[in-house]
Amino acid sequence: MLDYLPTEIYELSGLTIAFRVVLAMFVGGLIGTERDIKNRAAGIRTHMLVCLGAAVVMMTNQYVAETYTESNIDITRMGAQVVSGIGFLGAGTILVTSHNRIRGLTTAAGLWAAATLGLAIGIGFYELALIGSFAILFIVIFLRPFKQFVQERTEISQFTLLIYTEDGLDNFLKFTSDEEIKLINMSIENEHDLDDATKGTIIKVTIELAPEAHKEDFIKYLKSLEGVNHVVEI
Repeated sequence: MLDYLPTEIYELSGLTIAFRVVLAMFVGGLIGTERDIKNRAAGIRTHMLVCLGAAVVMMTNQYVAETYTESNIDITRMGAQVVSGIGFLGAGTILVTSHNRIRGLTTAAGLWAAATLGLAIGIGFYELALIGSFAILFIVIFLRPFKQFVQERTEISQFTLLIYTEDGLDNFLKFTSDEEIKLINMSIENEHDLDDATKGTIIKVTIELAPEAHKEDFIKYLKSLEGVNHVVEI
């Protein structure tokens, strides 16, 4: 608890309720703005509503605990329901694209984090809520370049290939053998429509590139193989 803040701000009154509501909207809006900039499905309004709703739950918890002091009430129960219940909203933001790329995990995690911040605000834990909100913003904004830095240097990569001739698979396997590329996993699907004009067999592979290899050159060479029509890194 911050010593320089008046103790009244931690009590449940009309002013503190208004303050917590505004603070929850502000914190949720901070995180949601970053998601809106990235053009994600759950943006500023969704995050504000999630954070505000969680804060309302915790203020209700506090009110019940202070009003019914003689009752044996578990004041953490409603908050626990928020943490578990937010999963349905987060799941709705996670998508698996046609190339088996998973999108929306960061947004789903952000929604869950916004809910936990709302719980902290609702119970009057302002310090954690403010520090936590800036920590979340640091993760989603400033750690993106670091993530890209790590991904560019990973030796394990997954690709989706569209093979449209019988020789395409043979050419791919010959290429990996000649270049001594370690094939960790490979799955072959049936004929698939990539779009209205292109049909072929989808092959999903996991490979280990040499440390000195460049992904861009590898993808470019794969696309040049006869019978390989489309290459996407997952």
